[in-house]
Amino acid sequence: MLGRTRAVALVGLAGHLVDVESHLAPSLPAFTLVGLPDASLAEARDRVRAAVTSSGLTWPTRRITVNLSPATLPKTGSSFDLAVAVATLAGAGLVEAASVAAWVHLGELGLDGRLRPVRGVLPSVAASVAAGHSRVVVPRGNAAEARLVPGAQVLAADSLAQVAAHHGADVEVPDVEPVRDVASAVAHRIVPDLADVLGQEEARYGLEVAAAGGHHLLMVGPPGAGKTMLASRLPGLLPDLDEADAVEVTAVHSVAGTFDPGRGLVRRPPFEDPHHTATPASIVGGGSGLPRPGAASRAHRGVLFLDEAPEFTSAVLQTLRQPLEHGELALHRAGGTARYPARFQLVLAANPCPCGNAVGKGLACTCRPEQRRRYFGKLSGPLLDRIDLQLEVPAARAVDVRGEDTVTVAVRVAAARAAQLERWRTTTWRTNAEVPGRELQARLGPDRSLVADLDRAVDRGTLSLRGADRVLRVAWTVADLEGRAAPHRADVAHALVLRTRGHGA
Repeated sequence: MLGRTRAVALVGLAGHLVDVESHLAPSLPAFTLVGLPDASLAEARDRVRAAVTSSGLTWPTRRITVNLSPATLPKTGSSFDLAVAVATLAGAGLVEAASVAAWVHLGELGLDGRLRPVRGVLPSVAASVAAGHSRVVVPRGNAAEARLVPGAQVLAADSLAQVAAHHGADVEVPDVEPVRDVASAVAHRIVPDLADVLGQEEARYGLEVAAAGGHHLLMVGPPGAGKTMLASRLPGLLPDLDEADAVEVTAVHSVAGTFDPGRGLVRRPPFEDPHHTATPASIVGGGSGLPRPGAASRAHRGVLFLDEAPEFTSAVLQTLRQPLEHGELALHRAGGTARYPARFQLVLAANPCPCGNAVGKGLACTCRPEQRRRYFGKLSGPLLDRIDLQLEVPAARAVDVRGEDTVTVAVRVAAARAAQLERWRTTTWRTNAEVPGRELQARLGPDRSLVADLDRAVDRGTLSLRGADRVLRVAWTVADLEGRAAPHRADVAHALVLRTRGHGA
């Protein structure tokens, strides 16, 4: 006897439909699970058997073989439990086989038969609907997330008995308390106001340019200058995510287990600020089997902020070079390869030296010269070369006054972003930070006088060719904020100053 249904296997954000087949043979009782399951999925045999008997259903005393097809695709996690259970019940004739085969089943089973929420429901349901299977059974704790997918017909269930009854089983459905998804109960972040920052006109302007063009930013200054305050206010300047980005960002957070379905799709750019003791795996992604998204992917279409950047290990800082260039992380593990989007804005904050007092003439600094070089040397040249804006943030003064608030600056940022969307509407680029230098040069025309300052900096060796391209990107953003169709030579010079921490070209 054979029972069939479907589940979904996630590899990164890509969902693959899996046929779950349960074959019951008249032989000595046994339960075998095949089809490349990982350790947590192999344990489904014990969870399913206990859940079936706890639900008041008879466990078939036959040799049961459950196959997860395609067998070459790695399957991980506990979301296959429900599919394995209903396929087995269908093979035993305890539920209607045709009804079970018409639905996709996702969910983890408790030993008492209750359904527990699982990660990655949003991309799983989206993959199921895209494959032409719109009817999906999910735990009640995942129902709100599953219903975010257009076209999905979602059946929310609290227990295996409830699902079996839906498929025609003669079973009493007990009243059980649904299991809530405590992993997704993430505290709502209050967006701070830029008006809280006193003074720092140049740094505030650099933050506005970074928001308008999607540029990476480095701020160097003494402790208490306001670097962290400025960085935490960057997400408030960014426009809302469009529909496609919102779905993609929400899918990443669903797989990571940091999504609160009660708030709907993630519409605001995320903000990630890992501690400097974070490991490379926590930043780029990791874990047993197929890796899960790290802070870099959770910051997709938002901001990744590394405070006290030189305190991070070199291994962490160097892992950021790939996503800074490509906007994607490809994580290769023995269990397979997972790809996660990681197009974020990197914001680094650093003290000028270990004691933090090497500002101005540096008379109060107690660090030896080699300590200063070693400290800031952790930010390697190849990494810094990818940072568009590099600013000095001086110490705050008592006479500093409050500047504009977030709403006022965000209006200018939105106007600049709109100009860039219009300019690059026929391409895949959205912001100036994504555009190759050759395209920007072509837009300027053959007149080299506009970039004469850049040419001199490159000839002197103070600026690389990649750095020159990034200065040009910033110059276009400066022009967009001023409402000009193309940058002037003054805009290029201004962008060069913003690139070189105010030390000139």
